[in-house]
Amino acid sequence: MGLMDFVKKQFIDIIQWTEDVDGTLAWRFPMADMEIQNGAQLVVRASQMALFVNEGKVADVFGPGTHPLTTQTLPVLTYLKNWDKLFESPFKSDVYFFSTRQQVDQKWGTPQPITIRDKDFGAVRLRAFGNYSFRVADPQLFHTEISGTRDNYGVGDLDGQLRGLVLQNISNAIASSGIPFLDLASNQLMFAQALSAQLSPEFAKIGLKLDGMTVQNLSLPEELQKILDQKIGMGMVGNDMAKFMQYQTAQAIPKFAEGAGSGGGIAGDAMGLGAGVALGQVLAQNLTAGLQGGAAASSTGATAALGVKAEDVMATLEKLGELKTKGILTQEEFDAKKAELLKKLI
Repeated sequence: MGLMDFVKKQFIDIIQWTEDVDGTLAWRFPMADMEIQNGAQLVVRASQMALFVNEGKVADVFGPGTHPLTTQTLPVLTYLKNWDKLFESPFKSDVYFFSTRQQVDQKWGTPQPITIRDKDFGAVRLRAFGNYSFRVADPQLFHTEISGTRDNYGVGDLDGQLRGLVLQNISNAIASSGIPFLDLASNQLMFAQALSAQLSPEFAKIGLKLDGMTVQNLSLPEELQKILDQKIGMGMVGNDMAKFMQYQTAQAIPKFAEGAGSGGGIAGDAMGLGAGVALGQVLAQNLTAGLQGGAAASSTGATAALGVKAEDVMATLEKLGELKTKGILTQEEFDAKKAELLKKLI
C-alpha cells in the first residue's frame, strides 16, 4: 500500500451503537473501507452486548462498559490474526451489537383450533391467545443460529418462528404438566406456567431467554363448556342427589318465570314443573335407597315424595310470577321466594 493510500484510509476511534431503531435485535457496525485504530474505544451500553467476528469466526464478546481495544482486551482475536507486532497496526473486523432489552408484548395465538390429548376427555380442541416477552441472552449463539451476517435483524424477522414454537409446544406443555385440562382451563396462570416451562429450553437453543408468558384467553368447544358447567354445578351441591335435583329444578324456574311474563300457559307450566319436582324427589330418594340396599326405604321415600302437595307450591309461584310481571315484585324478591318455596318441596 502506497503512502497516499495509507493517508486516505480512514480509521475508527470509537465503536458504538445508539440503538435508534426500536425492535432491533442485532446490528452490524458499518465498517466500509475503514479499519479499527489500535487503542480505539468500544462503547457497549447497559442494554447491549458486542461481538467481534474475524473471517467468519467469532472472536470475542463484550458486555456493557467502555473497552480500549488492545491485545489485552482482544485475546482471541489476537490469536486468530497471529499478529507479530503486538497489535501495533490498525485491523479490520466485523463488529455486531445486540440489544439485550426485554422485547415485551409479543403476541401469540392459535389461528385454528388445535387438538390436544387429555386424560379426562381424550381429545380436546381449543383456541388460545396471549403474549410473551423475551431477550437476547447468548449473542454468539443467536448470531450463528439466527441473525448471521445481516446488517440488521429485528423482532419482526423472528416473529413467525417464535409464534410457531409456541403453537408447536402447547400440546407438549399440557401433556408434560400432568394437569387435567379442566384445571388448566380454569387457571390460566397455571396454563401459562406449564407453557413457559416447555418453551424456555426451545428459546435457549437459539440464544434467547423467555422472560414472561401470559394466557389472556382460552376458548373451549361448546360441548366441553357444557361439561364444565355441569361439573361446576355438581361441585356446588356435592354428592347429595336430592340437592342435585333441586339444582336442576332451579335451572328450569327461569323458563317458568318467562312463561309467566308472556301471560300464556302459566297453569300448564306450573303443573309440568310440579310434576317434574315430584318425579325428581322420587328418583333422588329411590336412588339413595337403592345404594343403601333398602327396598323398603325406597318405597317409603317414593310415597313421601308423592304426598307433597306440589300444586299448592306451584299455585303460589304462579301468583308470584304475576306480581313480578305487574312490577309489584322485583326479580330479587321473586328469586328469594322461589328458593324458599323449593325448599318446602324437599
